[in-house]
Amino acid sequence: MKGSWNSTSIIPITFSFLFLFIFNCRDVFAVPTKYLCHPQQRDALLELKKEFEIQKPCSDDDLHPKTESWANNSDCCYWDGITCNAISGEVIEIDLSRSCLHGQFHSNTSLFRVQKLTTLDLSYNYFSGQIPSSIGNFSHLTTLDLSKNYFSGQIPSSIGNLSHLTLLELSGNGFVGEMPYFGRMKELTYLNVDSNELSGIFPLYLLNLKKLTDLSLSRNQFTGILPSNISSLSKLEFFEAWGNAFSGTLPSSLFTIPSLTSIDLRNNQLNGTLEFGNISSPSTLTVLDIGNNNFIGPIPKIISKLVNLQDLDLSHFNTQGCPVDFSIFTDLKSLQLLNLSHLNTTTTIDLNALLSSHLNSIYLMDLSGNHVSATNKISATDHHSQLISDLYLSGCSITEFPELLRTQHKLTNLDISNNRIKGQVPGWLWTLPKLKFVDLSSNTFIGFEKPEDLEVSSTTNPSMQYLVGSKNNFMGKIPSFICALRSLITLDLSDNNLNGSIPHCMGNLKSTLSFLNLRQNLLGGGLPKNIFKSLKSLDLGHNQLVGKLPRSLIRFSSLEVLNLENNRINDTFPLWLSSLKKLQVLVLRSNAFHGPIHHATFRTLRIMDLSHNHFNGTLPSNYFVKWSALSSLRENEDQSYQKYMGDYFRYYHDSVVLMSKGVEMELVRILKIYTALDFSGNKFEGEIPRSIGLLKELHILNLSSNAFTGHIPSSMGNLRELESLDLSQNMLSGEIPQELGNLSYLAYVNVSHNQLVGVVPGGTQFRRQNCSSFKDNPGLYGPSLDEVCVDIHEPSPQQYEPPEPEDEDEEVLNWIAAAIGFGPGIAFGLTMGYILVFYKPEWFMKPFGRKKHRSRNTATR
Repeated sequence: MKGSWNSTSIIPITFSFLFLFIFNCRDVFAVPTKYLCHPQQRDALLELKKEFEIQKPCSDDDLHPKTESWANNSDCCYWDGITCNAISGEVIEIDLSRSCLHGQFHSNTSLFRVQKLTTLDLSYNYFSGQIPSSIGNFSHLTTLDLSKNYFSGQIPSSIGNLSHLTLLELSGNGFVGEMPYFGRMKELTYLNVDSNELSGIFPLYLLNLKKLTDLSLSRNQFTGILPSNISSLSKLEFFEAWGNAFSGTLPSSLFTIPSLTSIDLRNNQLNGTLEFGNISSPSTLTVLDIGNNNFIGPIPKIISKLVNLQDLDLSHFNTQGCPVDFSIFTDLKSLQLLNLSHLNTTTTIDLNALLSSHLNSIYLMDLSGNHVSATNKISATDHHSQLISDLYLSGCSITEFPELLRTQHKLTNLDISNNRIKGQVPGWLWTLPKLKFVDLSSNTFIGFEKPEDLEVSSTTNPSMQYLVGSKNNFMGKIPSFICALRSLITLDLSDNNLNGSIPHCMGNLKSTLSFLNLRQNLLGGGLPKNIFKSLKSLDLGHNQLVGKLPRSLIRFSSLEVLNLENNRINDTFPLWLSSLKKLQVLVLRSNAFHGPIHHATFRTLRIMDLSHNHFNGTLPSNYFVKWSALSSLRENEDQSYQKYMGDYFRYYHDSVVLMSKGVEMELVRILKIYTALDFSGNKFEGEIPRSIGLLKELHILNLSSNAFTGHIPSSMGNLRELESLDLSQNMLSGEIPQELGNLSYLAYVNVSHNQLVGVVPGGTQFRRQNCSSFKDNPGLYGPSLDEVCVDIHEPSPQQYEPPEPEDEDEEVLNWIAAAIGFGPGIAFGLTMGYILVFYKPEWFMKPFGRKKHRSRNTATR
């Protein structure tokens, strides 16, 4: 048939098309892909993922929850943080750093089923608890990084069996005890255990680790001396052991290690004279920080041979009043940081000459605590070759503001506090373009010159961020130029004589200002409204402010500290402040607040002082039920809050004055340390709420000088952290709960001027109180009271006490004689009468109210 196909020609054509089809569709018909990852290791990793949770939020740029990419239907060798051997498929590296993981490792954790690991990095997470000893079974490990977690307990000794380790990083945890034996880790080049709680002497076995180049023991509790043969670590480059308690002399052999570039031994107890030995060849040392120790004697002139030094800290070097030749530092041409503070020398440092020297690289200089000459008579030949960035001149007996700083256009941080500078702060200071931090506190300034070329306008945006001018003699109104410092974060003008009202132009700072302290001035008027929305701390205490609290405070969502004590504010209780989710300190002491305080829920509050106002009414029994921070402070500790505290401590920290243990006490860094409730000096009545026992983290409780009635709640025995308890000047009745005797931290108790009865608790705490702590409670008795008081109470109610006769001795004699009768009894009666009149034995006089109490007034702890 025409057009038909020949069968013999169709066959090869068909096979050709079939081959091409199969080749192009091989992915469709292929067998399932063979993963490189071993199934057993994949299962172990998936189980590991389930063992730990991801701490939320985890959205920072440096944080990434790597385990979220781990899925059962994929090759584990391609998971985030996992590296496999390309040939064998074994998982050899696990890097879960910065993955927001938290939880505890157990001895049977699935991690230990991945046996061929060479690298394990779990740093920057939230792991806690102890590290299982099984970690020593990773015999192939070369890198182990467990830093920046919350591990506790002792470092497992089994880590010392990891003989292939080259890097061991354990810093930033809570390890305790002595370091285990690491002498077998001959390959180790990097060892860091800083920021723990390790103790003991310098581990001498470390001297056998000949390949060690980096050694950090800083911020622990190590003691004893540094070994004289430390030079046996011949390849050491970085040696850091600052923040310990090492003592003895600094071995001069340390400076003979040819590879050494950094020595940081600040904040120890090293003593004796400083010896550098024989420095023949140019030293490679770039960092020498040995400040804040107990070195004595002259500063060795040979220090000028350390020509590569970039960082030199000799602070608190006790020269014993000897002169110092400051020219020895001018040869250190590479110097960038120089700390010569508190040298105890009679030599006056010429600031002008030092800034005119050839230290062209220096950007930080600390001369605090020395005698510094900062003459303002600058000649035309004076030339300040280097432009310094950070200058600290605190406590240098300076009497005039250094005019030479006018040319320091790179000046960023200036501390000129604790001097004797008078007059006005120069206006040119605020025109320095890079100036961010200025501390003018504790001088005798009286005012501010008008700034040069600085106007209050919407376009002005200087770099100033921290201005501290407390404890001066500033007078008049708050200068308006401050409103032009558009980047201001902290403003502290406390303890001055400023008057007038708080300027409304400070509203220009509402997007930046976080810390405002104007306490101890003469400021009047009402509180400002709607101008401080970014504030974290507002302290306006001890002024003359009047009116009511502006309800606009409710929009200050970042507010953590509000202190308005000792003003003339007349308002009801600001219940609406409980909606501020970050408020932790509220001090309204000594104002004219009045009325009931209603049922409020302050979940984040740690300190509340409402004392010396006119509050009244009763407190419901469940009043403190939802005060979460005081109920479980440690469990509710916020990581972001800890970070915030660390961020601004360098420049500023909050403080508050509280009544504690019967005296006023200033507490600093209050957000981190203390908790307190002070409702004293008001008109509260009714019973003390039983829910007060839920505040297990409370340190101070003061309910004195009110009208509370009823019994002291036994639930107070749950206040495990309580140190000071004042319930005096109320109308409390019943017994003191015996549970209070079990509070181990309780150092001060005052229950005087109430109507209490019964036995005083027998705990050591009550036996150490002053007698006045129990005054005017006629029904109290017991051994604890007998130890501290003399005749402040009547005998116990169980003892019968007849009226005391006018002439007791004569009455007793007549009664005994008449009772005995005649005859032989007369002689006996006369004998007994003679004994009772002249000797009065204690056993006989007890029924007649003549008991004598031992006196022992013990000072409160």
